[in-house]
Amino acid sequence: MKNLKIGIAAMLLLVVSFTNAQEKEKMDHSKMKMDKMQDAKAEAVLADYFMVKDALVGDNTKKAAQMGTKLVASLKAFDSSSYTKEQQEELADIIEDATEQAEHIAKNAIDHQREHFKTLSKDITDMVAITGIKNTLYQQFCPMYDRGSAWLSTSNEVRNPYYGSKMLKCGKVQKEINN
Repeated sequence: MKNLKIGIAAMLLLVVSFTNAQEKEKMDHSKMKMDKMQDAKAEAVLADYFMVKDALVGDNTKKAAQMGTKLVASLKAFDSSSYTKEQQEELADIIEDATEQAEHIAKNAIDHQREHFKTLSKDITDMVAITGIKNTLYQQFCPMYDRGSAWLSTSNEVRNPYYGSKMLKCGKVQKEINN
């Protein structure tokens, strides 16, 4: 009789453990789906940031302004609810500042756009540190613009958004960012 009770207890323990494992697996999969959806929002912000950067590299004020407006919309659509409370607070500050920088880019001449792009680049770099990325990015650095300024790029080939055609290749890859 004692062996039967131990056997039943062991079976119950196995059933409970198995059920808990299944529930945990379900939760993990739902989180993965949420992460993929969130990645799409972060990737949209990055794509629009790169469009602004490319317009500045090409000395195209009008296109930079248009892409700045598009970036504002992407930033406002960003949903941080799948992150921890602390990350949500950091992301809220980053998004608020990045939105302000993108709004300035959308409304001003190229010299002023470039000034705001410097702060925008720091904001987007901070965002990437929290959200992660799908593909490798390169943090590049120009030592000459405003006592040194960084930006992100999808290529390790330097194309300077701060000087455009005047000093297209001024700068270097500071670091490679992978997640």
